Amino acid sequence: MRPLNKMSIIITGGGSGIGAGTAELFAQAGAKVTICGRRQDKIDAQAKKLGANVLGVQADITKDEDRKRLIDVGVAHGGGLDALINNAGNMYRDPITELDEDALVNIFQSNVIAAMQLTGLAVPHLEKRSGAVLFVGSIHNRRAFPGASPYAATKGALEALTKVLAAELGAKKIRVNCVVPGAVFTEINQRAGLFDDKTAKERLDGMAPIHALGRIGTEREIAEAIDYLVRAEWTTGAILDVDGGLGLGLTKD
Repeated sequence: MRPLNKMSIIITGGGSGIGAGTAELFAQAGAKVTICGRRQDKIDAQAKKLGANVLGVQADITKDEDRKRLIDVGVAHGGGLDALINNAGNMYRDPITELDEDALVNIFQSNVIAAMQLTGLAVPHLEKRSGAVLFVGSIHNRRAFPGASPYAATKGALEALTKVLAAELGAKKIRVNCVVPGAVFTEINQRAGLFDDKTAKERLDGMAPIHALGRIGTEREIAEAIDYLVRAEWTTGAILDVDGGLGLGLTKD
């Protein structure tokens, strides 16, 4: 596995949650990390917290000009590009009988289309370093949560992309993988206006008994899996579940 201290990495949605935890792990190991988010104050605060190896960029990855600027800045910061971690995403929930078309288009734009376009821009730089692309899936494709069909559909699309792009980009020596987290406390539901922090945490903690390991996960545990997939040089097309056994469908005797 290649050493992290020689790597240049871009992480979308790096201002909080799994993105921030992953940026912290990589930066502590000496990698040059570029994180992005829509809120300037939040992304600046996170970059300052993580130290000189981390550069924060205010960017909305649903906008073409912001995607291009993010790639340019990340390549300049790290002297090239070894990995793109497509972590940014939004949540939209509604019953299938009440779905709003504009909201559906927006979540596919933010969770799937933006990541595809950003990956395309990164390819010429990743090819020079035999780099890696990482998508972040979801337990929603292992356990069925009623009302979450829009979000689950976007995450299912990312799993399909992982396989197709691993085949497509293999000739360029670019590896493409996907990590599928279980229940981890992040801000995605709060940003969507579904819960406040307290309610969201209580809801997740209430899921602990249906994890085979009896607890929810941490940002760091997902970051460690991302670390492996980014650095393992003979792993591509992999979809790695890191969910404490939540996806097993645990039942009581």
